[in-house]
Amino acid sequence: MLVNLHVKNLALIDEVEVDFTKELNVLTGETGAGKSIIIGSITTALGGKVSKDMIRKGAEYALIELVFQISDDEERRCIEELGVTLEEDTLLISRKITPSRTVNRMNGESVTLAAIKKIADILIDIHGQNEQQSLLYKAKHREILDRYAQEKMDGKDVLLKEAYEEYLLLLKEQKESRVPEEERLREISFMEYELQEIEEMAIKKGEEAQLEETYRRLSNATAIGEGLGEIYAISAQGSPSLTESLSYCIRTMAKLAELDPKMQEFYDQLSDIDSLVTDFNRDISDYMSGYDTGAEELAQVEKRLDGIRMIKAKYGATTELVEKYAQKLRTKLKNYQDYQMHQDELEQKISKKEQQVRALSEEISAVRKVCASELTKKITQALIDLNFLQVQFEIAITPLDTFTSHGMDDIEFMISTNPGEKLRPIGQAASGGELSRIMLAVKAVLAEHDNIDTLIFDEIDVGISGRTAQMVAEKLAWIGRNHQVICISHLAQIAAMADTHFLIEKENTKNHTKTGIRRLSVEESAEELARILGGAKITDAVRESAREMKELAQKCKHANRS
Repeated sequence: MLVNLHVKNLALIDEVEVDFTKELNVLTGETGAGKSIIIGSITTALGGKVSKDMIRKGAEYALIELVFQISDDEERRCIEELGVTLEEDTLLISRKITPSRTVNRMNGESVTLAAIKKIADILIDIHGQNEQQSLLYKAKHREILDRYAQEKMDGKDVLLKEAYEEYLLLLKEQKESRVPEEERLREISFMEYELQEIEEMAIKKGEEAQLEETYRRLSNATAIGEGLGEIYAISAQGSPSLTESLSYCIRTMAKLAELDPKMQEFYDQLSDIDSLVTDFNRDISDYMSGYDTGAEELAQVEKRLDGIRMIKAKYGATTELVEKYAQKLRTKLKNYQDYQMHQDELEQKISKKEQQVRALSEEISAVRKVCASELTKKITQALIDLNFLQVQFEIAITPLDTFTSHGMDDIEFMISTNPGEKLRPIGQAASGGELSRIMLAVKAVLAEHDNIDTLIFDEIDVGISGRTAQMVAEKLAWIGRNHQVICISHLAQIAAMADTHFLIEKENTKNHTKTGIRRLSVEESAEELARILGGAKITDAVRESAREMKELAQKCKHANRS
């Protein structure tokens, strides 16, 4: 159950903390005090839409935290399957809202919004102010019946949904695979060309990287060979070459040495240089005679690289994608080549899947009919308990002509609220206030049937008063015997029935408005009942009526529990 709500910097709330109790928790307060903000914060924490405008003016963030006590083994298993570790059977769900992002956590671990919504479906059922409007739609009727029938469905509804999705995929494949003969032959020719192009290239995994490395090496070898050739040409083969120029310089220096003995030193230096150049020319000539630049291999590598890059540009950025495309081509080509065989196989698969969908739909329909009979009786009794004294209620199940993911049943709730009136669809026969009570009746039956711990009703009392209001209050208290109920109400009858009564107040100062909530004592609860009953002026007589209403409500609850 929900044991604690902590809200900070949300709309009109500075910071509030509420400790909820078992059974019936009722929240009351003046119109505009912020009752909807309290329930809205719970909805937001459990995956509802977040608006950055919700952050209180001047605050950097808004924070909502919910603490649940987990007592059911199935709930515990489902939560742990989502990767959340429970600490002493406690689950803390928090959402921190900032202008740039929202942080979702469960027991301190970051989780997705989808995970929070899954857990919310397990732990809590929230009846918003407008949820009764969903009763106007047949889809809601089917959802209610299937929720009641969930145990007897034994997973057939899940199997049907999976089978139906597979059935649709087969139909889509059949539709896309049907082509005129001329187009089929043209496509075969084109696919054969593409497949041949890919297979002839036969790209190996990692081959492009290896070729690029070889290309870089061979490109350097060519540069080295060309450089050595240029140097050798200048040194030994030029006109004049470096060797010839040195020879001329040595001859000239020899003549000068005869004229001046000091020139002999320069002559010796030139002779040494000439010997070095001669040795250099001989060594480089020997090296170049056995040197291979790999020009032919380089051309082959370059051609291979160009081919691979062309294939990847046409069919996929990586070798894996090219192969994936080729495999897709092979499959499609085979189907086109064996066109009639493929169509026959598809037809057989569709027929087989259609039989599965039909069989599951029929099994589910049989379960629904049994459960519809049970649910009709229970909802009828619940409606009588809510002052629909001569009501007739029926769940009409009509076969559809086509398959859906939910079977082949058209399901509609039919009702007659007055004697002599024929059964009509709820949307045609029920007023807004009656819709609210019908939804409460449905919730009461489902609450008895399934394991959801906490039910929240936001202003379930709209459009009712008097005896009807008293019966709604008794029904909420009855639900509270086995479930935690949190209810926002404007009615004294419901507030009087509360096991725990909270008052929501708005505090106004000159420059600041904030919403707060506090738990009321028995005396304070009676005073709040007097405010609801008396309006602007609360007299002693009103206070006495409030105390009497409170006492009668408590006696009624004790009598129903004994």
